Amino acid sequence: MKQAPQNIDTLLYPHTLSTDLQNIASKVKMGERINKEEALFLFENAELSYLGVLANFIREQKHGDYTFFNRNFHVEPTNICVFTCNFCSYSRLLKQADEGWVLSKEQMLDIIKSYENKPVTEVHIVGGVHPKLTLEFFCDLFKAIKALRPNLHIKAFTAVEYEYMFRKAKVSIEEGLKIMMAAGLDSIPGGGAEIFDETLRAEICGDKATTAQWLAIHETAHRLGLKSNCTMLYGATETFAHRVDHLDRLRNLQDQTGGFNTFIPLKFRNKDNAMSHVPEVSTIEDLRNYAISRIYLDNIDHIKAYWPMIGRNTAQLSLSFGVDDIDGTIDDTTKIYSMAGAEEQNPKLSTQELVELIKNVGRHPVERDTLYNIITDYKDFEFPKEAPKANNYIDLPLAPSN
Repeated sequence: MKQAPQNIDTLLYPHTLSTDLQNIASKVKMGERINKEEALFLFENAELSYLGVLANFIREQKHGDYTFFNRNFHVEPTNICVFTCNFCSYSRLLKQADEGWVLSKEQMLDIIKSYENKPVTEVHIVGGVHPKLTLEFFCDLFKAIKALRPNLHIKAFTAVEYEYMFRKAKVSIEEGLKIMMAAGLDSIPGGGAEIFDETLRAEICGDKATTAQWLAIHETAHRLGLKSNCTMLYGATETFAHRVDHLDRLRNLQDQTGGFNTFIPLKFRNKDNAMSHVPEVSTIEDLRNYAISRIYLDNIDHIKAYWPMIGRNTAQLSLSFGVDDIDGTIDDTTKIYSMAGAEEQNPKLSTQELVELIKNVGRHPVERDTLYNIITDYKDFEFPKEAPKANNYIDLPLAPSN
């Protein structure tokens, strides 16, 4: 599949384009916001090539050819979870503990120590909701991480994890977040949003944090100065209207707080879960969803494609459909999507491989930190010919920063 055409003017006046689609293209060109009805019209009527032109126009208006990534690794404390989500292939109930794992604080610190003197900038900590892993336990963990790596950015826990943790500790959202910030929390990932429609949410994940609670936790985090990400699970049983409603609630909160760094659409994968009978959507639908998300979320700077979930090739294609970030080098410790049948079963790329993946589709690779401060510009950087490519994703030195 070729990249989408770059010139938005090609969409404005062709005789084959409907008046509605021309009007939407005109809005995008003028930097005007589209409404919910127009977003739904795009989902139901717009061809992929049209969406690619609009989304790529917005992407290049915001970021040019820059494509962001970071050097990160994951720590997953446990896959034991008190909640039962129909789409989840990762978690295990307490009665299935023999199929799961629970890491001690020492084991998690050993993972942190294994990256000593290596140029990672972020640790991403998420997992199941275990009743015995408490607010106090994780505060002690954060303090110990900061003692080992004071400058390592801790991005930790979904709103679902926080809701349970704070409820068990009998503290408010604000109190709980302040406690965790004092212990070392730097930002929050966007997981657990799933789909916001209350009826559909009750059907697929009804026993965990509600839509209102998810939004309240992120609103409070933003008010306290914490940045966060946001997500949407798509391709399960939702309609296009459900997707638009979800995007609209995120856009409204961003209007109020400005605290979301990036939006990450998360594709439903159907391996080994209670929704295995639901077919997965196509790559075409993935790209349409990225593009419409970019068009609608005019106030969220970045759209991320999580490459381990959709695969390297689709991640490359997504860079022409509104995406400007493909996450990071990761490591093969992340199991949440590999257990659900993600494209990448051993999600691990060297910095060189990630840079080449971006360059090979004509984009400009830039290493960022979690908050999108630029660390290294790789546009003209030449890797040593003898540099290993697949043995270790963090074995390469930092390139000169511009």
